[in-house]
Amino acid sequence: MHPDQIMTPEAYIESLYPPDPVLERVKKGIRDNGMPEISIEPGYGRLLTLLVRLMRARSVLEIGALGGYSGICLARGLPEDGRLVSLEINPEYAEIARRHLTEAGYGERVEYRIGDAAESLRQLRRENARFDLILIDADKLNYPRYLEEAIALGGPGALIVADNPFLRGRTLDPNRQGDAVVSIREFNRRLAADPRLESTILPGYDGLCLARVRDDAVLPE
Repeated sequence: MHPDQIMTPEAYIESLYPPDPVLERVKKGIRDNGMPEISIEPGYGRLLTLLVRLMRARSVLEIGALGGYSGICLARGLPEDGRLVSLEINPEYAEIARRHLTEAGYGERVEYRIGDAAESLRQLRRENARFDLILIDADKLNYPRYLEEAIALGGPGALIVADNPFLRGRTLDPNRQGDAVVSIREFNRRLAADPRLESTILPGYDGLCLARVRDDAVLPE
């Protein structure tokens, strides 16, 4: 870096932390397998671990496994008898994620459900499943639908986390009107306006949405 250049806040934050060898191996595995390199940013990965631990969460749902980066971050915060349910449409990605979590020592804590996430979420509701924390980090077109399902599966007191509300700046550009952008804008509006939620959006990296389901929230049937 040129001495006159000022670091971004994100670069400064990451300069304070040493590389995480476990997560670096996951990133390499993702790259080596030709997968999209779109895992949650390291700073927000650390935040996921903190949130799970601070909430003393015992049951966590992840919508979108990819290569297991965020899954490891979530599993790190769970107690030994905690569980992570991870939804992934691509069976090859799910297998790679499973391998990475097993190598990291969390294989016994995670259950993968492969297939369309909307159907997996409906099945979890039929099973009367409940989760303390839900991470949404999957196909952007369905973010509004996933938010409604997360509210139902979390219930009062649950925390909902969603990655990429800015879509690398596209959400902020009024000239961008693609389907994914429109869907994310709708998701962000709903998150901010839904009376069942108390929420905020963190501006670092590509943004991170945090929402707690209110204690008096009326849940969808």
